[in-house]
Amino acid sequence: MDLAREAAEEAAAPGVVGAHVEVVAEGDRVVTHYFESKEPGYRGWRWAVTVTRASRAKNVTLDETVLLPGSDALLAPEWVPWSERLRPGDMGPGDLLPTEQDDLRLEPGYTGEDAPPPNSVVSEELEEHLDTEDAEIVTRTPARGTVAAVAEELGMRRARVLSRYGLHVAADRWDEAFGAATPMAQAAPASCESCAFLVPLAGSLKQAFGVCANEFSPADGRVVSLAYGCGGHSEAAIMPKPPRPAPPVFDSTAVDAFPLRPAKDSGSTTEPDDSFEDLGHS
Repeated sequence: MDLAREAAEEAAAPGVVGAHVEVVAEGDRVVTHYFESKEPGYRGWRWAVTVTRASRAKNVTLDETVLLPGSDALLAPEWVPWSERLRPGDMGPGDLLPTEQDDLRLEPGYTGEDAPPPNSVVSEELEEHLDTEDAEIVTRTPARGTVAAVAEELGMRRARVLSRYGLHVAADRWDEAFGAATPMAQAAPASCESCAFLVPLAGSLKQAFGVCANEFSPADGRVVSLAYGCGGHSEAAIMPKPPRPAPPVFDSTAVDAFPLRPAKDSGSTTEPDDSFEDLGHS
């Protein structure tokens, strides 16, 4: 035990080796002594010192000294690869995100560039029968006529393109952020399919997605589902015309006409009433 403590104190910083905890037999004439660790930040850890004695020997020798965690030790969380810890939005200016060679979201854009036919002058079978100088001449594949050269002329010079899985993953992500199930779309007066601010996409994605071009929309510059909608729909609210005021009950600005004599066709008469004359004579 004394030899084990001296070895632990030599390997550790001064004053961090605590009391003796236990001793465990590892085999014939091989035991491990455990001492408490007082190192800050290593709660529950123990210094393990293994000592042994050779057969028919009297001296005890030291095997190894190591700091090991106990059953209640404070441990760091399990290490997670960076590719699994990365989340959308974590990339900043200058950050690089390499993609794996077997990324399921990508697939080859073109094939057959480095696979010449067996009877070609650049095939591996023919190269084996040539000298070193001749092999250097014929192994240089000409630029013109290759699949890569043709793809570059057609504007398709991409080694890999999105696979069907990559398209489905992107579509699910976009639909979750700006799709029909969002609260904004549920309260919208109409969908983006009939909105004038929708910029359609190319390819197969144009059947379900587009880009919003309304600067007042929360999805401006984002890929939105055709079933998405917001209050900035181009046909949602047409500006009403200015209301016309009701005509006044008493118009003080107009001129009222008052005729001096009643109209002839009004049915009135100016002759004296006969009944009045009869009453006067009586």
